[in-house]
Amino acid sequence: MAHVVVLGAGLGGTIMAYEVREELSKEHKVSVVTNGSKYSFVPSNPWVAVGWREKDAIEVDLTGVMKRRNIELYSQGAKRVHPEEKRIELNDGSDVAYDYLVISTGPDLAFDEIEGLGPEGHTQSVCHVDHAVQAKTAFDKLVANPGPVIIGAVQGASCFGPAYEFAFILDKALRDAKVRDKVPMTFVTSEPYVGHLGLDGVGDTKGLLESEMRNHHIKWINNAKVDRVEDGKMFVTEVAEDGSVKTNHELPFAFSMMLPAFRGVEAVRGIEGLTNPRGFIVVDKHQQNPKFPEIFSVGVCVAIPPMGPTPVPVGVPKTGFMIESMVTATAHNIGKLVRGEQPDAQGTWNAVCLADFGDSGIAFVAQPQLPPRNVNWSSSGKWVHLAKIAFEKYFIHKIKSGKSEPAYERLAMQALGIQKLKEVKFEIEDA
Repeated sequence: MAHVVVLGAGLGGTIMAYEVREELSKEHKVSVVTNGSKYSFVPSNPWVAVGWREKDAIEVDLTGVMKRRNIELYSQGAKRVHPEEKRIELNDGSDVAYDYLVISTGPDLAFDEIEGLGPEGHTQSVCHVDHAVQAKTAFDKLVANPGPVIIGAVQGASCFGPAYEFAFILDKALRDAKVRDKVPMTFVTSEPYVGHLGLDGVGDTKGLLESEMRNHHIKWINNAKVDRVEDGKMFVTEVAEDGSVKTNHELPFAFSMMLPAFRGVEAVRGIEGLTNPRGFIVVDKHQQNPKFPEIFSVGVCVAIPPMGPTPVPVGVPKTGFMIESMVTATAHNIGKLVRGEQPDAQGTWNAVCLADFGDSGIAFVAQPQLPPRNVNWSSSGKWVHLAKIAFEKYFIHKIKSGKSEPAYERLAMQALGIQKLKEVKFEIEDA
């Protein structure tokens, strides 16, 4: 009997457990190690932060779902992975041994790398549902006492989509509250240009996003390095193309949401041969670690090198579609190993994103993720907003039901052909 342990129960970890359970026969054991028993749909956090969703609406208690799927759930969380011993040390002092391990922890949020950054400092976050709940309180204060707003992503960040989403969602929420005219907005990003997204742009994301920024009266600062944050004040160095200092900005704010840089979680960080210097898991084309071949990894915690040098460091995003392709390949490869065969499946590392702007949005597809590409497409419209709602409904239903069909692949690939509103409505009903 083989024991497969999935470390982490976010978007990648939960469906990883479902798919590997289906891949293996009943005599093999599948377990999940995670902090707590709740799954939370992270892409909905920006809606929570302005009161368009409640926390309970985007969470699923995994206890019953995992039990029905014959998956054991360890909700104590992991303190440290010991790959030489093939065991995970849990936070309560107990251990879980494994034959195969899939690391899908998501990232550690590196707020501490910048003085004053984050929910424990002076800026808000939508990276975790609890952060979004805290941001909602700050949003209510902003509506009551309007003032300048700063939204964006700091140096080293690799997930830019939610920053753009939140900027436009906040704009819509402030318009609904009839105070947008009292709130100057600035987008501060480490990207070399608006719409870079850590991917050197996809289709016309640069033109589309710059146009949206102008239409929504949002100013922006590119090549921005956040030096520190004080209460109501952000200190930003704008860097020139040659790396020299272009301008020093002292920006006042009444509300700010800044995405941090990511790094690997403490349970794996610093393990030689398993992680890179930032703590991300090193994998080959089969999602398998070269030094510890019984360890695989999927999702945001996977090490992917940046596109290339930029004046301010930016990372590479991992979208939901890409993560699902990693999961399917990994489940297949573990099944192969359990049956005494060699891994042969590779994930299709394509980037697919629906960025909701509250009443419209921008979608893009990059196949493959890094240029030159076979597909390099972007589009905008109200249909993106509706498609994002469909994603939420479909994926939360998928987690609750324990189904493993690829939601992102099914809907996002169809987005290439969705240009008519009636077609999007059909997708929502079908979801």
